[in-house]
Amino acid sequence: MSSEFWLISAPGDKENLQALERMNTVTSKSNLSHNTKFAIPDFKVGTLDSLVGLSDELGKLDSFAESLIKKMAQCVVEVMEDAKGRVHENLLANGVDLTSFVTRFEWDMAKYPAKQPLVVVVDTLEKQLAQIETDLKTRTAAYNTLKGNLENLERKSSGNLLTRTLADIVNKEDFVLDSEYLVTLVVIVQKPNYSQWQKTYESLSDMVVPRSTKLIAEDNEGGLFTVTLFRRVIDDFKVKAREKKFIVREFFYDEKEIKTEREEMTKLLSEKKQQYQTSRVAHIKSKKGRSGPAGQTDKEKESEGEGEGPLLRWLKVNFSESFIAWIHIKALRVFVESVLRYGLPVNFQAVLLQPHKKATTKRLREVLNSVFKHLDEVAAASILDASVDIPGLQLNNQDYFPYVYFHIDLSLLD
Repeated sequence: MSSEFWLISAPGDKENLQALERMNTVTSKSNLSHNTKFAIPDFKVGTLDSLVGLSDELGKLDSFAESLIKKMAQCVVEVMEDAKGRVHENLLANGVDLTSFVTRFEWDMAKYPAKQPLVVVVDTLEKQLAQIETDLKTRTAAYNTLKGNLENLERKSSGNLLTRTLADIVNKEDFVLDSEYLVTLVVIVQKPNYSQWQKTYESLSDMVVPRSTKLIAEDNEGGLFTVTLFRRVIDDFKVKAREKKFIVREFFYDEKEIKTEREEMTKLLSEKKQQYQTSRVAHIKSKKGRSGPAGQTDKEKESEGEGEGPLLRWLKVNFSESFIAWIHIKALRVFVESVLRYGLPVNFQAVLLQPHKKATTKRLREVLNSVFKHLDEVAAASILDASVDIPGLQLNNQDYFPYVYFHIDLSLLD
């Protein structure tokens, strides 16, 4: 099955209901699509003028909702870093997979009462999605700041000895501390120059403490040595060391600073983990919960999400909310377009088609056009002509067909 759906409608009179039956027969015999009725409530119509305005507004809202849920799906991928294979089980609508939700769609009367004027229903959806987008921006900005800070710290702890932080390398014991006269420096020496360093460091300047050097860390290129000398010869020692290609790093052991840096690293790591982590315990519990008895207690249900960080939990809930809102917007678009196209009193039948695979869509379009061409002979004729490739003619989802048509694509991560 493809991940796309065609949401269409035709007038609900006898002739057109027979045309829908014909379409169902042909598409199922030729294995072109799986079709289901799509229930849309009877809304308050209002004036035709207001419907024309709503049609435009709903088109924009449809695009906004789709881009919002795509952004959220992408955020789930980023936040789940180490568990990318399990992204789809977090992209659900009302606890079911997206295809099931769309094919079994029922209008949510509690959230969007159909007795209210259409303008009010649309306004409710608009405000809801705008609020989710605002929250998404705030939360992802905070998460990205955290991630950026952590990456900077990780970069600092994974560079070479010249640039990386020394907080996780040095020990208090390697340094002379609290001395008015003496100071311990750290020097980077290339591996081929180790023996030269050992022979010459004491004589690079006056007042170097004999036998005070010690190798405390190494990377692929060289080593980090300590050396103790009198404070007053620091500058002279640096110059002489540089001449011999020994590099003195600007580093003085400060216990408070090192403690702060280590704590910062630990804090950031745990904050980042808390933002998205799905702990193994919760994963096992939730698996048990899913395959366990149908009568799950509230406590068990609650524990399913307990290992997730707040950002992932928020994304799951609000992805579901946004997706549900999006399909309600599609239903509203079908209603508004059907009234504008087929007139009053309101009488039309909406059907959801799921093409079996991409390859069958051209044939499916031909079947629909032949069954419904009587609804708009001009549109049908121009569509048949357009199947011939005309240079410069850009056909898109806004194509006009003899019947009302909207496209739903569930491949949100492409």
